[in-house]
Amino acid sequence: MQEFKHSINEDPVIRMYINQMIQQVSSHYKLHPEPNVYLQSVDEMLYLINDALRMAPEYNKSDLVGCRINSILNWTMNVPAGFAVFRNERMNELFRKVLDDYTTFLNSEASLSSLNDGPNGWKSAEAKKKLNMDQYIYNPNDKFWGFKSWNDFFTRKFKSGMRPIAQPKNPKVIVSACDSEVYAIKHNVKKNDDFWIKSQPYSLKDMLDDDKLAETFKGGDVYQAFLSAFKYHRWHSPVSGTIRKAYIKQGTYYSGLESRGMDPGSPDYSQGYISHVATRAIIVIEADDPIGLMVVMPVGMAEISSCVINEKIKPGYRVTKGEELGYFQFGGSTYCLVFQPDVIKEFNMKKGDDVKMGQKIGVAK
Repeated sequence: MQEFKHSINEDPVIRMYINQMIQQVSSHYKLHPEPNVYLQSVDEMLYLINDALRMAPEYNKSDLVGCRINSILNWTMNVPAGFAVFRNERMNELFRKVLDDYTTFLNSEASLSSLNDGPNGWKSAEAKKKLNMDQYIYNPNDKFWGFKSWNDFFTRKFKSGMRPIAQPKNPKVIVSACDSEVYAIKHNVKKNDDFWIKSQPYSLKDMLDDDKLAETFKGGDVYQAFLSAFKYHRWHSPVSGTIRKAYIKQGTYYSGLESRGMDPGSPDYSQGYISHVATRAIIVIEADDPIGLMVVMPVGMAEISSCVINEKIKPGYRVTKGEELGYFQFGGSTYCLVFQPDVIKEFNMKKGDDVKMGQKIGVAK
């Protein structure tokens, strides 16, 4: 945090924008619901973030459940200067260091403090109704349910048989990679498009990190779905095939989209946009015929940008439909599936549908 403060003080452009974004909140939200956090200064913002780094995510009913840093910054993300701050490369480098430190804490035993039965605890009666812990591997008789850290709890695994894989031997059937809610399904996607506009079309060149494979997917289909903080946060392969590429693309953390307006759970309304700019995992799979090359792309949202690809998921590895690929840390997020043109016969899901991992979401021709 000392480096964070020093960088703000030494860079006049960052210092200008970060002060402006704090000042702009009060006037920008006069016609909107009152912000739950009114920052008064840069020092206060840094103090609150620093304090959050040693506090485990607690249960609450808000859109930002579990996202302590996001809740501090949320209202600054939707003002003019905030859009500039959170796209700044140096600011994102600093946030990456902050979140790396937060990861260390959330992987420690000290982070288990929020696993209690108090009103903001994850073992409270209200939280347990949403968690559906009977579906997961855990020890109900242990003080911390048998988990070693917050991230161990957050990335908990299902009991065997809880998520059956639809038609595992049928190469035409595509299954959901995650427990999620369908956010968008787009067809005839362009290689280059204006992804920053309100309709948030997909721009393959930008999504796929300027990879030459973008040409291969031009005119194809993109399926995107959202994982809330209460969902299962491991990703699984929607097809059987061979891994061709698997890596993390570093990007933004708190960047939202101007054209979406005020977002009480930012960047929830900007999920299409952040699939082009946020930190994300890019996993290219050569699926069995008739699907061929396709992409699984888990996308980090705000501090939930710690995408972890399992060690065995490397080029040349043969993956089976439903096999685990990796997981998110910290909280809710989003993911995309990208298909080549003339491959998908139909998707049997629509925007807003709640989908379980392993459930059939579409079929190839």
